[in-house]
Amino acid sequence: MTFIYLASQSPRRRQLLDQLGVAVSLLLPDDAEAAEALEAVRPGEAPAAYVRRVTRLKLGDAARRLAQQQQQRPPAPVLCADTTVAVGRRILGKPRDAQEAAGMLRALSGGTHRVITAVALQQGDWRGEALSDSRVRFAPLPEAAIDAYVASGEWQGKAGAYAIQGRAAAFIEHISGSYSGIMGLPLHETAALLRQAGVKN
Repeated sequence: MTFIYLASQSPRRRQLLDQLGVAVSLLLPDDAEAAEALEAVRPGEAPAAYVRRVTRLKLGDAARRLAQQQQQRPPAPVLCADTTVAVGRRILGKPRDAQEAAGMLRALSGGTHRVITAVALQQGDWRGEALSDSRVRFAPLPEAAIDAYVASGEWQGKAGAYAIQGRAAAFIEHISGSYSGIMGLPLHETAALLRQAGVKN
């Protein structure tokens, strides 16, 4: 069976690849803190440039891990992705705590923001990349709605402090772009990369 390595802990990305009929073997970092450090934003960095750079770093790291484990793991393509939320040039990453999550939701309330997901796939010496850039408009959020959402804990580990496939769907007035890209893996772009790499789905 054709399969790929997914260098991501996101269950949503596994679910989306399953929609494409692609078998997945996880290739996770040994050091979670070092992996998180790859996501540090550089001063003045534009959101699209940021998410592309982080995805390339993640892919390079994953490819090195696979090379080190070649005795235990058969060769297969390696896929990485990263998602960020941006209000103008301000990048909203994963909130560190409930207070930061509430602040992010206030920043998104009543306005339109971008959700940008970069995808990178490596097969041998070949590497392909794609970018999904979507717009999401939130309704104005009362403080009670923000408090309830933060109390649910759904914001944890989510760029911009929300998950479109969860309770936050009730906040969204309009989407322009890729729903799966907003979830964390744009299926159209990912399927095109997989075809280029010769992965059957």
